[in-house]
Amino acid sequence: MAKGNWQRQLDDIIASLDGRVPRVLLHSCCAPCSSYCMEYLSQYFDLTMLYFNPNISPESEYRKRVEELKRLVKAMPFKHQVDVVEGDYKPETFYAAVKGLEQEPEGGDRCLVCYEMRLREAAEYAKRLGCDYFTTTLTISPLKRADKINEIGFRLQEEYGVAFLPSDFKKRNGFKRSIELSAEYDLYRQNYCGCVFSRRESEERGTQKEQKG
Repeated sequence: MAKGNWQRQLDDIIASLDGRVPRVLLHSCCAPCSSYCMEYLSQYFDLTMLYFNPNISPESEYRKRVEELKRLVKAMPFKHQVDVVEGDYKPETFYAAVKGLEQEPEGGDRCLVCYEMRLREAAEYAKRLGCDYFTTTLTISPLKRADKINEIGFRLQEEYGVAFLPSDFKKRNGFKRSIELSAEYDLYRQNYCGCVFSRRESEERGTQKEQKG
């Protein structure tokens, strides 16, 4: 699969549907990121949103984010069906997966392990539910490595036998649209990715700004 033109590849898949409405298992990291992805993909696909994020800490933060996703799905209008399923919340699986990578900077190798952990669960769910494709909302973030996310997805496609839907949702003002939808639906927008390590970095950046100010 060619690299670096993920949006064009998604365009080609959509153009080939010819009236068919395949079912996509879409891993959701949070409601704000999911907003544009759902608005866009639900024009062409039935969506099952999988909220699987054992990396999120504390549990109160996890609960707040999953409830926002459920609220958004009920509130938004969609052309095709959109459902939500919630995966298991077992933070110990995240900590075991990233053991030894605790000091990695945000966006480094620890994050790649986290991407794969969540995409693997999405592939497993997609296979279990008989979905035509699986993918993730993670590529909408300007801070996430879309090339690595897609590479992981295509590798898991071979492993699980379920097609991976390539994406770079930040393209074509996707991230900007997610901000607009977040304002429209008054969504809670978190100030850190989700794990204790990203929260620590976010707090350190805030402290540094205060000191400089």
